[in-house]
Amino acid sequence: MSEEQLKAFIEKVKADTSLQEKLKAAADSDAVLAIAKEAGFSISADDLTKAQSEISEEGLEGAAGGVPCPVSAYTLHGGGCAA
Repeated sequence: MSEEQLKAFIEKVKADTSLQEKLKAAADSDAVLAIAKEAGFSISADDLTKAQSEISEEGLEGAAGGVPCPVSAYTLHGGGCAA
């Protein structure tokens, strides 16, 4: 359901620079959800919150290992990895 939609949205964001720019400018979670909906994806606030916490953990692991942050972490956190 919406978890699959979230994964599909993240994949689309990785390949779409205009979506990345919109997400960088997003002020809050509601804005991110609106951008996803505009792009044709049905994502719940709960799925977004869960994904942000998972991405934050991945970003921390990547930072600890010297690996760059994934695009999804970059875009969902307003332009930077969670630290």
